[in-house]
Amino acid sequence: MTIHVNPNPLATLDGCSKLDSCPTLVLNADFRPLSYYPLSLWGWQDAIKAVFLDRVNIVSEYEQVVHSPGFQMKLPSVVSLKTYIQPSRHPAFTRFNVFLRDKFSCQYCGSPSDLTFDHVIPRSKGGRTEWENVVTACSPCNLRKADKLPKQADMHPYHNPFSPTVQDLHRNGRSFPPNYLHESWMDYLYWDTELDP
Repeated sequence: MTIHVNPNPLATLDGCSKLDSCPTLVLNADFRPLSYYPLSLWGWQDAIKAVFLDRVNIVSEYEQVVHSPGFQMKLPSVVSLKTYIQPSRHPAFTRFNVFLRDKFSCQYCGSPSDLTFDHVIPRSKGGRTEWENVVTACSPCNLRKADKLPKQADMHPYHNPFSPTVQDLHRNGRSFPPNYLHESWMDYLYWDTELDP
C-alpha cells in the first residue's frame, strides 16, 4: 500500500510540518511510557503499522493526515499498547544510565563536558565494572586519577556509586527532557510527579 501525505497548514502550527518530525509516544497498557530515557517513541510508519495490526489504541493525533487510495487517517501522536509489558525493575548497566544516575556531571569536579567513566577502585587493583564501582568522570579528571585509589589520588567522588532504581533514573531524567516534546504527550510523561499545593 502506498501512503501519501496530505499537506495540512495546521501541521506547521503544531510542530509536525514533516512526517519525520511526527514521532509517536508509545505508552504501556497502563498509560505510562514504555521508557523515559530514551523516551519510547516510534516513527510514523511503525505507529501506523501497529494500528493496522490492532496492537495499539490511538490516544491522541496530530493534524497531519496520510492517505492511500482506500483510506486516510491522522498520524497518531500518542498510542497505548493493548497488551501490558512488564517493565524492568532494574535498569541496564550502560554508559548512558551511569551518566544519568550521576546527572551528566563529573563526580570529581562537576564538569558536564567530555564525559567518560571511571572505576573508583581501578580494575588493576581488583575493582569491578559494576554500578557500585563506576562513576561519571570528565576525561581530564579520569587521566589525573589514572590507576590510583581515591585516597592515593586525593580524589573522592561527590557521591558514592550505587545501583539505581528505575525511579532514580526517571527522577534524574526529568532535568534533561528531550529536545522535542509534543503538547499531546505532556499528560502522560510526568503524571507521577507530586502536584504543587
